Amino acid sequence: MTMKLTFKIWRQPRAERKGTFVSYSMDNLHQDMSLFEAMDVLNDELLKKGEDTIEFDHDCREGICGQCGLWINGEAHGPGSHNTSCQVYLRSFANGQEITIEPFRAKNMPIKKDLKIDRSAMDRIIAAGGYISVNTGQAPDANAIPIPSGQAEEALDAASCIGCGACIASCKNASAALFTGAKVSHLVGLPQGKPEAKSRVKKMVQAMDSEGFGACSFTGACEAVCPQEISIVEIVRMNSEYIRTILD
Repeated sequence: MTMKLTFKIWRQPRAERKGTFVSYSMDNLHQDMSLFEAMDVLNDELLKKGEDTIEFDHDCREGICGQCGLWINGEAHGPGSHNTSCQVYLRSFANGQEITIEPFRAKNMPIKKDLKIDRSAMDRIIAAGGYISVNTGQAPDANAIPIPSGQAEEALDAASCIGCGACIASCKNASAALFTGAKVSHLVGLPQGKPEAKSRVKKMVQAMDSEGFGACSFTGACEAVCPQEISIVEIVRMNSEYIRTILD
């Protein structure tokens, strides 16, 4: 089935300039196209007209990389349950519908151009302590350190965070607590992460604060929009680890 849709897209030439919504009407779109495939077609048309194409972040287009985060009709990542923006298909919309597309907005994730945002503040939080120090050389056998299955599952659940920024954009305080909590939790629960557990949580929380992210008021908005369904339990775990660290 072919569709006719109107895309109302945020256009902003660069961070220092004001942006505005621009509408584009398109027809002969197939309902099984992804939203990003439709935007590729739109960019081809703009290119042929000699107009500036629409900048938007994407990489894997499989819901893995976390680069594609957008507000689509007022919903983080668009319609659907816990999906990413690249996993939204045109069949999710009615024929003739107007689709409003804009970037995630938070003071710590400034717009670079159009729908493309700067997530480097999140990268700096990870760089502050989201790693383990190991000696170089041959990797140890996977079963060298036995880990109970429940403990491993908890770590994997936290590690599934893809860093899309939906939690920050959806929080009224622009808090990065869920993101940081996930990055702390997936290492603190593993034997390999224990030696640096105290310094890790302290450095990452301090980095989060120094980047100017807001405080968590525990409304649960972050959990509701997370494409990986990261639980706000990770925030509780991070706070617990941090308090234990500063009291020791």
